[in-house]
Amino acid sequence: MRERFKIIYLLFLPLSFSFAQLNPGARQISIANSDVALSNDVLSIYSNPAGIAQLNWREVGMFYSPAPFGLKELANGFIAYHEPFKLFNISLGAMTYGFDLYKENKISLCIAKNFSNNLFAGLMTNLHSLSIKNYGSDVSFTFDLGLLTYLTDDIRFGFCYKNFTRSTFGDYKNQIPTLFSAGISYSPLENSNINVATEKDIELPMSLRLGFEYLFLNYVAVRTGFSSEPEKFTFGIGIIYSFLEVDYAIFNHQDLGFTHQVGILLSFSENKSRQTKIKEYLEIK
Repeated sequence: MRERFKIIYLLFLPLSFSFAQLNPGARQISIANSDVALSNDVLSIYSNPAGIAQLNWREVGMFYSPAPFGLKELANGFIAYHEPFKLFNISLGAMTYGFDLYKENKISLCIAKNFSNNLFAGLMTNLHSLSIKNYGSDVSFTFDLGLLTYLTDDIRFGFCYKNFTRSTFGDYKNQIPTLFSAGISYSPLENSNINVATEKDIELPMSLRLGFEYLFLNYVAVRTGFSSEPEKFTFGIGIIYSFLEVDYAIFNHQDLGFTHQVGILLSFSENKSRQTKIKEYLEIK
């Protein structure tokens, strides 16, 4: 009975707030998706498309969850590729979610611009496709806008407006969420981040998100976080060696229990911490 409840609950969840449309990335999940003002890896295009303008190196990110909460019907995966150019940065992304009865896919193109090493803006367009067996399929375009700015060398503010065109599937309103998120990220110590953010779906209560990350000796990152609406506690670690980063996250859902997530980042750049590379690129002391 409990397994049937989980399946029914989560099969209908996409119609109001799709599991597949939540921000991916084991690193992001382990800090409770509080990273709208941090957003400094390639998978952050799904959190704040402005963030990739902080990166001056090529990067690939992958995230796959084959059976969230023990249910293979909820399998979801994301991939993103980032390429820096002189005038702007470009990232390509793709997502898949579901199984043979219910399937969502998304292809994304993100363009971001660095303005004077202090203000960053990004625009992402997404092609969504939805297929429900015996009910048909549909496609829709959405657009996300992101901004990020350094208030001081160690304090950042970020804002993201997802699906600002309020696109949907078919004649049904709000099948694709319209979301506002904003937050502050503070680095009190070298290679540490404290994030505070809020997110508001136009049809759901506001969510408060808190996250903390600390990198030891440039090789091991420890992360934790909390979010409300729904209430969620998160924890994770990252192992960084040369160009490879492997991230692990665990979080609980108030109704469904615990689940585990894994992600990989491939960074084709100098063998330094992410925060150090960004500070050197932006000429931050």
